[in-house]
Amino acid sequence: MYQSREAVEAGGLMYYGADQAESYRRVAYFVDRILKGAKPADLPVEQPMRFEFIVNLRTAKQVGVTIDPNVLARANRLIK
Repeated sequence: MYQSREAVEAGGLMYYGADQAESYRRVAYFVDRILKGAKPADLPVEQPMRFEFIVNLRTAKQVGVTIDPNVLARANRLIK
């Protein structure tokens, strides 16, 4: 299990974490609010709401790991 999707794209087995595109959108929202004069201390703290699960099937095959089809069905993306 890796902390970044790039690690899985480079050959890691799995990634589960916050949807990075959504996280960047939320950061842009807060930057916009601050640039328009909002005080950072007045802005709410947010937790990620959307998550990604990515499985690299090539790596699984190379290391001899069989991943249950129920787990694969939950993946947002499969790297073949």
